[in-house]
Amino acid sequence: MQYIITAYDGTDMHAIDRRLMARDEHLKSVEKRKKAGEHLYGAAILDEEGKMIGSMMVVEFPSKEELDNWLKVEPYVVGNVWQKIDIQPCNVASIFR
Repeated sequence: MQYIITAYDGTDMHAIDRRLMARDEHLKSVEKRKKAGEHLYGAAILDEEGKMIGSMMVVEFPSKEELDNWLKVEPYVVGNVWQKIDIQPCNVASIFR
């Protein structure tokens, strides 16, 4: 099943520091999931000044349980970067695959 993940960083003064500290590990994990066919698309969410304030991803996992297992080890979750995570099932049109 495919899912849209919309995850927002904390808004405290250390939020960007946490993001930057976890970013390399996050990008390595994205690369690994992309090769496995689990990560389809992704983007940083920016504020009006261009500062990163969250993430958007389209992922594919066989079950919600496997998605939840990934989130338990996702560097932005482990590093307390993402403070609010919204998960919605979706279906990416074949033209985009």
